[in-house]
Amino acid sequence: MINPASRTKLIELSQIRKMFEATKPGAINLGIGEPDFDVPQNIKDAMKKSIDDNDTHYTPNKGYVELREEIVKKFKRDNDIKTTPEDVIVTVGASEALYISAQAFIEAGDEVILPDPSFLLYEACINLAGGTIVPVECKMENEFKLKAEDVENKITPNTKAIMLNSPSNPTGAVMEKEDIKAIADLSMDNDFLIISDEIYEKIIYDKKHYSPARYSDNVITINGFSKTYAMTGLRVGYLTANETNAEELFKVHQNSIACANSTAQKGAYEALTGPQDDVHKMVNEFKRRRDLIVSRLNGMGYETVNAEGAFYVFPKIDDEDFVKKAADAGVVTVNGAAFGSNGKGHVRMSYANSYENIEKAMNILEERVVNG
Repeated sequence: MINPASRTKLIELSQIRKMFEATKPGAINLGIGEPDFDVPQNIKDAMKKSIDDNDTHYTPNKGYVELREEIVKKFKRDNDIKTTPEDVIVTVGASEALYISAQAFIEAGDEVILPDPSFLLYEACINLAGGTIVPVECKMENEFKLKAEDVENKITPNTKAIMLNSPSNPTGAVMEKEDIKAIADLSMDNDFLIISDEIYEKIIYDKKHYSPARYSDNVITINGFSKTYAMTGLRVGYLTANETNAEELFKVHQNSIACANSTAQKGAYEALTGPQDDVHKMVNEFKRRRDLIVSRLNGMGYETVNAEGAFYVFPKIDDEDFVKKAADAGVVTVNGAAFGSNGKGHVRMSYANSYENIEKAMNILEERVVNG
């Protein structure tokens, strides 16, 4: 047997994907974070046209310039971030953007502050880069929101970066403006990097999104099309950073990916420049589902924060066997401990499923798990 590199020994295969792939036929999946909506028709048409036009060759390494120009406009319009097409890289989903951010800037001896709980990919990216994770609790009494004072207490001379995700996977928490700004100030005062994953930016209810790059130059801002436009399988994301940092990121991107999918980039261009009606409809429907699942879970006695964004809830469920019991009853969920030690005693449920299926799933849980 050939021994693997030591860095891979720190990585566990995704518990979410395991649950997804092991889903029994007929089970209701509240485990996977994927919108159940179709790609809007105008985006499909743009991609079909790109194939007919033979736009199936390599693109510029950073992505089509016209797409990067629209991303620049989007950053200015939505996030108050000033950047240039040269400092934007179109990536293979936000996942690649996260990976190359870690590879370009994190190494052995570097400490990376990580919200706990947080999306499990962050931990994997840090470990693969050789960094040391410094967890900071996102407490349920604070609605799982990361607080600037808790971050400040974790900063040391070895702090190289912090990873932010607002709205949050797995909790749906949306950070407050004052905490975003305070952490941005800390990054400048203490010279560390903010890697800001803003993939759920458009899926927010009754709140406003704030980007740390609005307040700090030490930020890599990551976003994409998977969640907002239901383009998960098309794998197209993007990032921006200051000129110096963007060049380092580009070195890793160019020598690993070369370029993102040409057809998907054409779809992404249409997503940014075309009508946004489908996005608004999707977000309104997610809010309706959020209200349903939060109400039902609280009614069963599972304390649940009224998530302000994304499409996840993170109820407090102390039953260690709950996930198995739910799966046996026909409802797939994810153990909260998969997202960090502070996730223990919680379960992540995604409401990126139909209203009818969520209602059915809640009935199953109430009848067969709570009262069974």
